[in-house]
Amino acid sequence: MIDTIINQQPVYILGIESSCDDTSAAVLCNNKVLANVVASQEIHRQYGGVVPEIASRSHQTHIIPVVHEALNKANIKKKMLNAIAFTRGPGLLGSLLVGTSFAKGLSESLQIPMIDVHHMQAHILAHFIENSNVLTDMPATPAFPFICLTVSGGHTQIVKVNSPFSFEVLGETLDDAAGEAFDKTAKMLGLPYPGGPMIDKLAKLGNPKAFEFPHPQIPQLDFSFSGLKTSVLYFLQKHQTENPAFIQENLHDLCASIQYTIVQILMQKLEKAAQLTGIREIAMAGGVSANSGLRQAVIHAGKKHNWHVFIPKLAYCTDNAAMIAMAGYFKYLNKDFASLNVVAEARIGMDINNPTQ
Repeated sequence: MIDTIINQQPVYILGIESSCDDTSAAVLCNNKVLANVVASQEIHRQYGGVVPEIASRSHQTHIIPVVHEALNKANIKKKMLNAIAFTRGPGLLGSLLVGTSFAKGLSESLQIPMIDVHHMQAHILAHFIENSNVLTDMPATPAFPFICLTVSGGHTQIVKVNSPFSFEVLGETLDDAAGEAFDKTAKMLGLPYPGGPMIDKLAKLGNPKAFEFPHPQIPQLDFSFSGLKTSVLYFLQKHQTENPAFIQENLHDLCASIQYTIVQILMQKLEKAAQLTGIREIAMAGGVSANSGLRQAVIHAGKKHNWHVFIPKLAYCTDNAAMIAMAGYFKYLNKDFASLNVVAEARIGMDINNPTQ
């Protein structure tokens, strides 16, 4: 299918991503990125997390300049666009509404189709962007069906991807996501928001086996991280009672041990999924796929189990509009367009056309 994409007539898709606190616009020609612009909202750092009302207001300020910059970088005019793809959900409702409303207005003014995109499907389909895989010794794109570990601040899932339009969730978190576990334990350690990247950075200086934390005993391919957060909290409280400087004196080892535990939990389920399905095409996606410990673990497992491993470049791990445009391009080829009646949805299943799934 990718050969077909590359040999198609040029199709220009404008992608718009506004699911959380990053306003992003991208232009793709088929599966080639011409521009991918992201405006981040640094203001949330002072609050220790994303404030939904501030996020939505910031999107209103950023969206026009970001789209304008993306078109300029791509060196194309608005009239050359074939369609506009936008994030319908899941995400923060106020933020999603900004992107959805903008896409509707621009679609109407240009008289071109608009395409609603599922945020997590887009993370997965980012693997089909040209030159998106960091592992040059692997095939350029995964073959269907493939397994994708999707890990972010709000989602942790193992998904069997049968086609660009067919996603089967094999397992998911029953409570907190892996990204939230990183951020919340980082907060316990006194690290600034966002804490996940800080843990990753400091973990490189520590011993991953210095402290042992329990793994949740969750059946099948599902996950749970709430127990790990509680375990870390009680562990820190106990040791700080004995030594108030415990965190400062052991910060690197604590970060390394927490990261090691989260990565091991994720890898045990991913390896089990590959074993149960017999699938050796293995991908990862979402913001936490930028974590160096997880990336190294997947690469190591790939060599051990003879997997074809697909790890996205860092630009396509965190929220970005290039992945929205890529997912939109697949839907464009399938003539799967949205009507003006489409609404943003904060919670939506992996089958975007049937949110109850």
